[in-house]
Amino acid sequence: MRVLVIGGGVMGTSSAWSLRARGCEVTLLERAIPGAEASSAAAGILGAQIEAHPPVDPAFRRRLVEAREGYPAWVEALREVSGIDPGFRRCGAMAVAFTADEAESLRAVAASQREMGLEADWTADARRLEPSIAPSAVGAVHFARDAQVEPPQLLRALHVAIVRRGVDVRSGVTVRRLAMDGDRCVGADTDDGRILADAVVLAAGSWTSHVVGAPGALPDVRPVRGQIVLLEERPPTLSTIVFGGGGYLVPRGDGRVLCGSTTEHVGHKREVTAGGVAQILGVALGVAPGLKDAEYKDAWCNFRPWVGDVPPVVGATAVPGLFAATGHYRNGILLAHETGERVAEAVRGG
Repeated sequence: MRVLVIGGGVMGTSSAWSLRARGCEVTLLERAIPGAEASSAAAGILGAQIEAHPPVDPAFRRRLVEAREGYPAWVEALREVSGIDPGFRRCGAMAVAFTADEAESLRAVAASQREMGLEADWTADARRLEPSIAPSAVGAVHFARDAQVEPPQLLRALHVAIVRRGVDVRSGVTVRRLAMDGDRCVGADTDDGRILADAVVLAAGSWTSHVVGAPGALPDVRPVRGQIVLLEERPPTLSTIVFGGGGYLVPRGDGRVLCGSTTEHVGHKREVTAGGVAQILGVALGVAPGLKDAEYKDAWCNFRPWVGDVPPVVGATAVPGLFAATGHYRNGILLAHETGERVAEAVRGG
């Protein structure tokens, strides 16, 4: 079975991995460099619990948890094929409260998740878990099983792995429109001509809606810009992913700390702004004041694909022959392998 995957980010490459594992002949098209867009610029938080609380649908929350628990085996398989370590670490995550209202809300979150059989521990002493947290913290919920991965390394491992497994990866190819035969999608028209396939997987991230040819097949996918700041502290003081004050801190374990992130509906404006950096650093220093002595290293932005407050669009679409893997917003890295498996099962008729 010939499958054409449009998009070389984490959704496209993970779909290609799963499709190839099921014996499909896979061609992957990427207009730039595979993994160079939002996927490799993400923070890599595998926050199945810290970012999954009401009003998240319980069934979707279970998907997030299952995706997180499946990560170690997946990254080990990628490492064995590619020789690249994707940087998976079970570092845990904590949500910090700075007001009585926040504390009450987080205690309710912890109770709700414990009812589901998940680990979620409330403590009134956040600094017992992370001594560098601001003294003004009044408590925190700790999610011991949440984890992280390094997206650039994950994308490199995926790219190398799918090539070694026999996927035909074509970079620098721009898809102009989907190729249709009546009401069925049969491939794509590119600058290099038409490429035919038995099935097409559209995994173009926040650019999904820019691919024309099948109107009404998918909801509108919009970009949401997120800016991230990289600091480096020596020696490292943070060890746990920390959410609080409207932002997050992701310590890599070697002194690097990712601080994020903005949420901006500005289209595809690829700009790191003074206001965005100031906002992020203000939150970071409010949560962990000791970071004031950390070295500023870098800042970047990415575009999260957003389809509204609904789960991602994964699997068969209303157009025969066309499948989708998009709209993951903040959970793209977490759901990467789970999405690839769902897409492959749908393509193969599961």
